[in-house]
Amino acid sequence: MKIDFIISYIWQLVFFQKINSVIPIIYSDRLHAIKNKPVLAGDLGATKMNMALYNVSNGELNVLSSKQYYCHEHTSMIEIVQLFMQELPEKPESICIGVAGAVIDNKADLLNLGWEVDGNEVHAATGISDVSLINDLEANAYGLACLKDEDMIVINEGEAKQGNAAIIAPGTGLGEAGLFWDGKFYHPFATEGGHSDFAPRTELDFELTKYFLRTEGIPSWDRIISGQGIHIIYNFLRDEKKFEEPEWLKKEFAEEDIAAAISEAALNNKAAICVETMQLFARYLARECSNLVLKMKAIGGLFIGGGIPPKIEPLIQTKIFIDNYLDCDRQQDLVSIVPIKLIKTDKAPLMGAAFYAACAPAL
Repeated sequence: MKIDFIISYIWQLVFFQKINSVIPIIYSDRLHAIKNKPVLAGDLGATKMNMALYNVSNGELNVLSSKQYYCHEHTSMIEIVQLFMQELPEKPESICIGVAGAVIDNKADLLNLGWEVDGNEVHAATGISDVSLINDLEANAYGLACLKDEDMIVINEGEAKQGNAAIIAPGTGLGEAGLFWDGKFYHPFATEGGHSDFAPRTELDFELTKYFLRTEGIPSWDRIISGQGIHIIYNFLRDEKKFEEPEWLKKEFAEEDIAAAISEAALNNKAAICVETMQLFARYLARECSNLVLKMKAIGGLFIGGGIPPKIEPLIQTKIFIDNYLDCDRQQDLVSIVPIKLIKTDKAPLMGAAFYAACAPAL
């Protein structure tokens, strides 16, 4: 057993040097054999869709064309894909789109957007036979094959252990995925864990839960650790805990994204209600990080992605975050050894979709 561990560890070191990635993802060994393959990648969330045409060659993903589309300006994913393809310098050989929903039989229903998407319809609209829809967090996990250490911020050093890993990503909603370790490669797999019930622990948590049930419906982690969750926590503190809402902040709400305005005000210590909102948000994120690690037994590492964490890094790079992460039921020794890294780039899901389009077997 000890010899097997040493051989596997040496193999990982050699492999990491070869592909220069954070961790070895399944299909990574195919990347260097691919020569000049154009692939179309998409990242569809509830707010926007990023599209890019990549040329994959000699282990590199080179962007040939890219564009961002706001979903509310379009009627369907197909419309966006067709608009983007009209501008392309060449036709892709394969397409992969990461979507914020549960993908079954190459189809998905995006709950936070209200769109139904179908890989067969993409094939019919584009003429490309190799079309894959995968969950956006699954795409994010595949994107780890394309990232380097400088794309990460270490939150918890942990210890180098072989085992499963996990990824959590707060944005418009909350995505969660696992990475199964087979001894050589990590295999990303999607979950819908973000839609599991929020678990109140403190008196304040129970007050928030009652407020949520009365005003919003079922309180899931997806609706607490997300952009919409930031707004709901803020409203709870204003309406139930009687925090003062500054007039200048009301004006900012009318001019920009509410969650972004709240987090920016918190980072600049400009309003007590915003500071408290984001402290609660960070505490809940830490607790769900711990929950995810325990459920996946993710001793191989936890990756924090999504649109929100890089923007609130100072709130995550704190003792308060780590203390709440470690505050679990009798498994502190396990969660403490898990390396935690924050993904700085928001392009990981798009790169992961390109990686999958290039390397994964056709459906």
